[in-house]
Amino acid sequence: MTITPQPSNASTGLTPLSILASQYDGLLCDVWGVIHNGAAAFDDAVDALCRFRATGRHVVLITNAPRLAKDVYPQLERLGVPRDAFDCIVTSGDVTRNLIQRDPDAALFHFGPARDRSILEGATNPIVGLSDARLCLLTGPLDDAIETVDVYQDLLVEMRDNAVQMICANPDLVVRDADRMVICAGSIAQRYSQLGGTVIFSGKPQAAIYQEARNRVDALANRKVPKCRLLAVGDGMPTDIKGAAKNGLDAYFIAGGIHADEFAGMNTPANVASVRKIIESQYPGINLVGMNDRLRWV
Repeated sequence: MTITPQPSNASTGLTPLSILASQYDGLLCDVWGVIHNGAAAFDDAVDALCRFRATGRHVVLITNAPRLAKDVYPQLERLGVPRDAFDCIVTSGDVTRNLIQRDPDAALFHFGPARDRSILEGATNPIVGLSDARLCLLTGPLDDAIETVDVYQDLLVEMRDNAVQMICANPDLVVRDADRMVICAGSIAQRYSQLGGTVIFSGKPQAAIYQEARNRVDALANRKVPKCRLLAVGDGMPTDIKGAAKNGLDAYFIAGGIHADEFAGMNTPANVASVRKIIESQYPGINLVGMNDRLRWV
C-alpha cells in the first residue's frame, strides 16, 4: 500500500505524525536525535509517541546504542522520556551480543568506553589485549571528547596487520550531543574498512535489528503485523532512511537531528521538496511518507 498523505500545514509542507497515525499499527522509532539530544528529551516527540500509543498502537524504539536494552531504559528515564512513550527497546547492542555468541571461543578485544561493557554479559570469549585478539568488539571512541578518527590510525593499522575481524556495535557515524557533534563507532569502523580491515556492522541499517523490532511488534499486537502497517522514524540518512529502504518499510524523516546543519530552514514547501528529492535520489525505492523538523503530533 502506498500512502500519500497531505500535509496539514500547507505553508511549510511538513507532515505531523497525526496525519499518518491511522495508517500504521506500529512505529519503529529512532532514539537519539528524534526523542532526545543526549541532554534532555524533546517534549514534542514524547507527546507524539504518547498520543500514538494512546490510540492502542505500539512503539518499539530501535537504536544503534552499543549497549543492551536494559541499560537504555534508565538512561531514557534520566533524560525525561516517560515509559508511556514506548513499549520496548531493541538495540544494536542486543544484536551484537548475539553475533559474538556465535564464536564463543574467539579471543576478543573491546574497543570502546567501559560503560559499554555490559554488551559482553553472558559471553564466554577470552578478553585480551589488541596484540592477542582475533575479534574486535567496537562500541565507540575511547574518549567522548574525541572528534576525529585520525587519533586511532596507528591502532587500526596494527589491527589490520593482525587480521583482526571487527564487529561494529554502532554503525552511526556521528551523533549530536546537545550542541556539538561527536563521532560514533561507525566512523572508526568506516576508517578500518578503508584501510582494508574486515568489518561486520550490527544495527541499523542491517536487517537483523529490524527483524527483531518487527518480532516485538508482533508479540505486542498478538498477531503478525504486515510491513505496510509499520513506520520507521529516524533522523539518520545512512542508518534510519537507508534501513527503511533496505528492509521495505515506509519512512518518516526527522530533519532536525544529525542533518540539521544540512537541511536548515525547512519552512517552505520548496525546501521540503528539495530535501525529499535528495533522499529519494540517494535511496531509490524509498517510500518516504512524511518529513518534519522534529517529531510532532500536530
